[in-house]
Amino acid sequence: MRLLSILAVLVVMLCSISAPLAQKQPRTSDAARHAGEASKAFTEIMNVKDKAIPRELLETAEAIAVFPDVVKAAFIVGGRGGQGVISKRVKGGWGPPAFFNLSGGSFGPQIGAEKTDYVLLVMNPSGVNGLLNDKFEIGGEVGVAAGPVGREAAASTNPRLDAGILSYSRSKGVFVGAALKGAVITPDNDLNEAVYGLKAKEILMGKPMAVGHMPASVRIFPRTLVRYSNR
Repeated sequence: MRLLSILAVLVVMLCSISAPLAQKQPRTSDAARHAGEASKAFTEIMNVKDKAIPRELLETAEAIAVFPDVVKAAFIVGGRGGQGVISKRVKGGWGPPAFFNLSGGSFGPQIGAEKTDYVLLVMNPSGVNGLLNDKFEIGGEVGVAAGPVGREAAASTNPRLDAGILSYSRSKGVFVGAALKGAVITPDNDLNEAVYGLKAKEILMGKPMAVGHMPASVRIFPRTLVRYSNR
């Protein structure tokens, strides 16, 4: 009887250990998917000759957000919804990606649905501080502008003086600067805590624990950014 009791206790202990691991594995898979899709979208955008984000702007950005395949469904009143990642610049590269949601509304005679990739360059500390909030409305306290595309556009304008965020969109293969006023960014802290044990705010603030707990599968995003900006 005593042996049976010991075995029962061991079974309970194993179940209590394996349950959190089983829950974390799908979440880690979600994180890897978001990081991979964001990396792929950013690479495709930057590989289009003379139509990409100017390197000069990437070199001055404090953080970069990529929201791939954001769904825009509309019938009279429309809305956006998608998930993505944000990395903040650190010494010699880019920090662990934090996971965020993008949402917002649009009004107009739009019918149908389409998927759009959005890239946001956060150009100053005010923009980064906005991301540390539980809810950040683009174009609210921090100015936003459509980012210039290509070398000539970057040379002829200086949007960094006026906007804390430069925004871009790609839909049906066309990549342009597009202001996203009214869109809202919120942290996906269920996913952040499942992956890192930290909230988005703590990840972007550079807590050492975030680096130590970053799965190899999500490192693809900061490594992708380093290929185009590594100051």
